[in-house]
Amino acid sequence: MFKKLIAATFGVIFAISLAVSPGTNAADNPFIKSGKAKFDEGDYRGAIADYDKAIELDSDDAYAYNNRGSAKSDLGDHDGAIADFDRAIELKSDYAAAYYNRGIAKIIKGDHYGAIADYSRAIELDPDYAYAYNNRGNSKSDLGDHDGAIADFDKAIELKPDLAKAYYNRGVAKDELDDYHGAIADYSRAIELDPDYAYAYNNRGSSKSDLGDHYGAIADYSRVIELDPDDAYAYYNRGLAKDDLDDYYGAIADYSRAIELDPDYAYAYYNRGLAKDDLGDHDGAAADRKRAIELDPSLKDR
Repeated sequence: MFKKLIAATFGVIFAISLAVSPGTNAADNPFIKSGKAKFDEGDYRGAIADYDKAIELDSDDAYAYNNRGSAKSDLGDHDGAIADFDRAIELKSDYAAAYYNRGIAKIIKGDHYGAIADYSRAIELDPDYAYAYNNRGNSKSDLGDHDGAIADFDKAIELKPDLAKAYYNRGVAKDELDDYHGAIADYSRAIELDPDYAYAYNNRGSSKSDLGDHYGAIADYSRVIELDPDDAYAYYNRGLAKDDLDDYYGAIADYSRAIELDPDYAYAYYNRGLAKDDLGDHDGAAADRKRAIELDPSLKDR
């Protein structure tokens, strides 16, 4: 039986907006203000066009480069974003937000060491930068330094006690250290702060299952499905919990729904096959195992 999947590892990078500054010279350069307004509305291409004009008016405006980089990053142009953040930092070496934003772009590109260096510099410049501690913790955890990550999440929470993502991320790090009770406490606090936090419900369900509380896990996965009926992982995880309770029919129904939502979900086929085998449907089990191996040849040796 495969271990349940956790739907998200660290959900902060995209959840926290990039830092966009209003600029100190907005009165002299109106495109700074209009660009930020467009950014706030989600019109990133329009924001970039305005920041381009702002830079034409003043090529040494660090805020315009930073904000244009933020808009580029939200459009997926992380290399272009990093170039803009580099220029913002070159023009204003004490610009904490530009280091923070560059860290986000680097972590998205998988450069966790570079991201940590940027978050650390942002923290040196602004010791109360809760989001920088939070994101640095993400990078540390991605590199396997879960204790270091927890220390950063602790600091983020100390600075901003209502930061639900920091509790969630600390819960994930505790999960990695097999501290399931601690993880559940953090996921629960994240849910108190954000009652619609689907990832927190999902991961709390995973931790409950690890502690043998499969009914509690099912309740959490069911809440995820209420919040996001198209979450294949939640159906899969609920199927695993039902499997653990010998509810093979219920498990098959959940694995089947996961497959409807994600037809290439190899683990769902594989575990559905196991459940069918437990019910004596050996032909159906063989068909599911065959399909699972087609999708993921590594399952052949399971």
